[in-house]
Amino acid sequence: MRLDKFLKVSRVIKRRTLAKEVCDRRQVSVNGRLAKAGTEIKPGDVLELNFGHRALKLEVVSVQGNVPAKLAAGLYKIIEDKTT
Repeated sequence: MRLDKFLKVSRVIKRRTLAKEVCDRRQVSVNGRLAKAGTEIKPGDVLELNFGHRALKLEVVSVQGNVPAKLAAGLYKIIEDKTT
């Protein structure tokens, strides 16, 4: 699954267009490498996002096309969450 779609489906970022913009601004890395919106995501990948005053590090647990809002948080595990 594409990175921007995963961020939207998992509800880490509410809109896919915003997720793409964050990727285009080079604020997302996958496994330590800067990532584009089209980067393929798979379980076990570690994502690092820096947006606004927040730095979020999470591990992808599952990749699914569409999930209910109640189950969206189950797609990832938060490793680190910093607010500056």
